[in-house]
Amino acid sequence: MNHDVIVLGAGLAGLAAARDLTAGGADVLVVEARDRVGGRVEQTRLPDGRLVQLGGEVVGRAHTAYLALAAELGLTLVPSYVAEPGVIARATPEDVSAGETPHWFGPGDDAVHRQVTAAFTALAGSVDPDDPWGHPEAAGLDRLSVGDWLRSEGASPAVVRLWEIGQLALADGSYERTSLLAALRKNAAVPGSDHSGHYDYEDWEGLRVAEGSATVALRMADALGERVRLRTPVEAVDVRTGRCTVRLAGGETLTAGAVVSALPVGPLRSVTVTGVSDERLASLHRQRHAVAAKFAAAYDTPFWRDSGLNGLSECEGLLGSTWPQNEGILSALVPPERYGVLLGIPQGRRDAELLGDIARLYGDDAHRPLSTFTRMWGTDPWTQGYVTHWTPGDVMAVGPLHGTHEPPFYTCGSDQWVAGYMEGAVRTGRAAAEEALRRG
Repeated sequence: MNHDVIVLGAGLAGLAAARDLTAGGADVLVVEARDRVGGRVEQTRLPDGRLVQLGGEVVGRAHTAYLALAAELGLTLVPSYVAEPGVIARATPEDVSAGETPHWFGPGDDAVHRQVTAAFTALAGSVDPDDPWGHPEAAGLDRLSVGDWLRSEGASPAVVRLWEIGQLALADGSYERTSLLAALRKNAAVPGSDHSGHYDYEDWEGLRVAEGSATVALRMADALGERVRLRTPVEAVDVRTGRCTVRLAGGETLTAGAVVSALPVGPLRSVTVTGVSDERLASLHRQRHAVAAKFAAAYDTPFWRDSGLNGLSECEGLLGSTWPQNEGILSALVPPERYGVLLGIPQGRRDAELLGDIARLYGDDAHRPLSTFTRMWGTDPWTQGYVTHWTPGDVMAVGPLHGTHEPPFYTCGSDQWVAGYMEGAVRTGRAAAEEALRRG
């Protein structure tokens, strides 16, 4: 055989798996379709030396696998945008406002918001994130959308709107098309530090790698050296005990004792996989992504601070959110509900329209960036999406095979966990390596 293990994909998950497998004595080869490592983490450097993150950036204090790996790699964790001075801004078609209370809230809405949030977190406490299928009401919770549940709990239209604008700010799918069981599972996996909110920014996004999040991938790849092959798409995988075969685009065939798939579930559908049970393939293929884009704009200074704003926003325009990733650098997301609008804009006009959304929040200085960067994750052939989107019925359809293995075929990646895609990649990549080494 050519190798002990072949890892498909050189994103965070594949590199983390390969790193641990190599440390355990395995002969590993990583094959990556792109001309770079990192998957949905990527960075570039401005002429003045500042790093710009084009993909994943932040983690939280609950993301222990990622934090441990960063420490092992000698990287530095620092506070993220959560520590920025100022207040959040919100932009809707009718108004722009600053501060925690949305401008569309009326009398009583704040109290209703607190009530439904408390009900949500209490219900999330009844869900085991490792076994949501074991919940006595699992099927019913999965059939219900978060939006429908909010209304059943007495949430006013203004409160439903606040939850929806927050969900789309994360570039996940609409709460009208998100399984309640999936949302509860996510909250149960990373509960807020005070257990009172359904998404605590400090616990989810309070930290970043000072050297750049893509440096996590780059350092692992540097250590692996020639064990990583770029520009090497995979066409087919045949899994057999004692001998697995991987056919590459162009016809080259590799063999190994085991295969670790770290491919996102969208691109994985394009790979012919044999020798794996129909049930497992059905589980993998049932998962879906939220189709989203990321936009970054670099400025001389963080001019939004002049208005007492922290650069964090939730929006109902083309953008779903903004936040400061570094001094004078704003990140933004285009959520799935608006991705088609972005695709419809002539490419030469996209920057102007995206910057127009930022200017509505922060003023005309937004129209004068030093540089801009767009990543169309939703239609990139090697990602086909941003984060996992669980629509009503998906959790039960994917079933308990989610995130498990069928040796000598192992799966990992952000799609195989439920709460934080960089954490999910590292957590499941290292777990897949541990299981493969345990089985020899």
